[in-house]
Amino acid sequence: MKVTAPGKLLLTGAYAVLEGAPAIVVAIDRGAIADGSRVDTSPSAEVRAALGDAPAPVVDVTALHDDGTKLGLGSSAASLVATLGLRAVERGESLADPTVRVRIFAAAREAHARVQGGGSGFDVAASVHGGVLRYQLRGASADCRAITLPEGLVVSCFWSGASARTSDLRARVDALRTRDASAHRALFVTLTTAATHAANACDGRDVHAFLDGARAFASALAALGVAADAPIVPPAFAALDARANDERAVFMPSGAGGGDVAVHLAARPPTESFFAHARAAGMRHLPFVVDREGVRVI
Repeated sequence: MKVTAPGKLLLTGAYAVLEGAPAIVVAIDRGAIADGSRVDTSPSAEVRAALGDAPAPVVDVTALHDDGTKLGLGSSAASLVATLGLRAVERGESLADPTVRVRIFAAAREAHARVQGGGSGFDVAASVHGGVLRYQLRGASADCRAITLPEGLVVSCFWSGASARTSDLRARVDALRTRDASAHRALFVTLTTAATHAANACDGRDVHAFLDGARAFASALAALGVAADAPIVPPAFAALDARANDERAVFMPSGAGGGDVAVHLAARPPTESFFAHARAAGMRHLPFVVDREGVRVI
């Protein structure tokens, strides 16, 4: 038996989601596949945290890697969810049952956060539920609901060719809070306002309002990187965002930044000129479609 769970793209809400801002996350048709017929002798730390000493299945994550390098599409969360989904099915449970998915999400979120030293869990939610989600922390719990992106919004994904260590970037942002609490607070107010604007635009199905919120969020992310002395928006990303702005589009990191993947958001596909500049910057376009099903048997 095999169970798959999708990876993710985060559109808006990076960092600010940890402070209670809404994040918009999309599950994609690149995922992890747990194979119940094979035992993994060296499972990931997240899988080991969830299963303890119990045997772990082999998990194929090649769709979420590029020649062995993580793409930044949530491979650790997808691997963990696929594994827990497989174990649930082996117990006779249905992955279509909402209560089963709630249990998988809770177990995966706890194990993932324990290994990674925190995190919001939006990547776990995308792997469990699929589709497009508005994800928001409410104290220790998470409010997660399916939404629809505004009609006409075109989301394109680009791989930078270099992976990033989210924990290092997050540590620099945390250090800013200690070093200059007022600057940290002001930046997160701006991030939260922009993320909320974008999320509410999804509810209102307003593509132009969403792009306004995303553009403000991208600007705030860049300012956070400068203040925290963290390469959240690398120079190549910043240059491409300037070109995107000229075309009434937004280009920014999908997630913590520092490399990995980026999203191009616009009311039309990227122009040939933008594609050419992206290729010149070492970026590779990663076509995808939204995975609507989430964790499931294949």
